[in-house]
Amino acid sequence: MDGKYKANIRPGMQVGIVLKKDQRSGKITNGEVQNILTNSATHPHGIKVRLTDGQVGRVKKLL
Repeated sequence: MDGKYKANIRPGMQVGIVLKKDQRSGKITNGEVQNILTNSATHPHGIKVRLTDGQVGRVKKLL
């Protein structure tokens, strides 16, 4: 499964995201998806989500 496809991601899932401030380093932040922010079905850099703690980033891996 891949974080580039919206169909693979559901609220409540555990994911690893890259925050905007961490895009250069690629540091992964783990958390639970609160809601999905990307409208399109796919995105080359990962689907953008909001975690339950309020952080926003693009999904790089599904846990």
